Amino acid sequence: MGNFESPILKNLLENANIAVVIHRWDTSVVYANPTALRLLRLTHEQMLGKDALDPVWRFIDEDKHPLSSDQFPVTQVKRFKGPVNNMIMGVIDSAQVKPSWFMVNAYPEIASKEKDSFIVITFSDITEQKGLFSFKAIADNSAEIVIVTEADDLAAPLGPRIVYVNEAFVKLTGYSREEAIGETPRILQGKETDPAELKRISTALKNRSSVSAKVRNYTKTGHPYWLDINIFPLTNRYNEVTHFAAIQRDVTQEIYSAEQLESNNKKLKELKVDLERLIRERTIELHDANKKLFQYAYYDVLTQIPNRRCFLDQAEKLLSRAKRGSMFFLVGIVDVDYFKNINDTFGHDMGDKVLIKVAECFSLFFRQEDVFGRYGGEEFGFCILLEDDSQAVGICERLRVSISALCFTSETHENFTITASIGVCVSEATPSLSVDTQLKKADIALYKAKGDGRNKVEVMLVSAIEKQDG
Repeated sequence: MGNFESPILKNLLENANIAVVIHRWDTSVVYANPTALRLLRLTHEQMLGKDALDPVWRFIDEDKHPLSSDQFPVTQVKRFKGPVNNMIMGVIDSAQVKPSWFMVNAYPEIASKEKDSFIVITFSDITEQKGLFSFKAIADNSAEIVIVTEADDLAAPLGPRIVYVNEAFVKLTGYSREEAIGETPRILQGKETDPAELKRISTALKNRSSVSAKVRNYTKTGHPYWLDINIFPLTNRYNEVTHFAAIQRDVTQEIYSAEQLESNNKKLKELKVDLERLIRERTIELHDANKKLFQYAYYDVLTQIPNRRCFLDQAEKLLSRAKRGSMFFLVGIVDVDYFKNINDTFGHDMGDKVLIKVAECFSLFFRQEDVFGRYGGEEFGFCILLEDDSQAVGICERLRVSISALCFTSETHENFTITASIGVCVSEATPSLSVDTQLKKADIALYKAKGDGRNKVEVMLVSAIEKQDG
């Protein structure tokens, strides 16, 4: 799967509800997740290796006209090197009489070499949505208000999104269909809409269950009215809840006969304000907590560059790319010379500043496609892809010189510089090559550089050694 070989990403794709198909740049299929195989009713053997010209594909547009291969999403992405968004297309096969309908998105993953690029296709089944309104004429002419919303993204302020309202809704609320579709039912709520009822409705929607409620809403001009609402889920053929339908009856005259309505207005308003405040605070807390967890998991707290775990994950991905491109894989370990003496002489705070400065030097020195991180203590690791091994020594020498150029001032205004020893292993990216093996060899080279007096680069060219041995 090329760049998609990360175990975490592969597990995510294998369990995703959305269909994912990955093509090579020549449009041949290299991966299809279980959802894609289920929706297309194909096996791995039937999918893998097929390209855009293969007769297995029988696609139609929204008017049920056959699509030629140059109209396929994968072909359009390859031709224009840009994404295809929300394309609706049908699939015909012998397993059923009617076509299946999909919402398709596609985008390119461009590599340095075009032949190494990929095209990612995602799609979801919208067959039920296209046939959702078989009884549209009945709903349009019903005296009851009818609203249909999507079942996803229920949280304020964007959801649930309205996809249908009938004529009775337009007459009661004053909102046209064009104004209502794409909005959320929250546009009908106001200062006296009962937050307790809204919370009960929200809980039922999250649980994908039916609910009845009585709420006070407002027209477009701000006039209040009361509704008896029955909300129930709509499911597709896989028994998945895709939408909610609300049948509403105007009971304004009945409610106005209740004598206690006005006495509760102030309390209801306060509850609504408190509820919205709590939701905002909780959302902020969750966002901050998730952000901190990500930082702690993948970035070094002191230097703010990738930590050992993140560095090793990225190195594995870079090695996979090197193997596909038959490139040379360089792994290096940098050790700050006499770092203990810096801590003992100038204090641990100055030692931390030295590590931060070295990390900043790494961020400026390496390219976006390179991999680097704090390997542990005063050690840093880096990985680079090379066309040949002749570039290795020059690159590492420039890095050593960049570190030697860093200047520091102690609390006693004493200026000092640092040096670093660098151990490097460069190998041809053979199928059996591993990051762990490269790191061990780089560590041996680092040990030799330190033994030879430090402030040196020691490069182990594995490919050259193997040739000599042969």
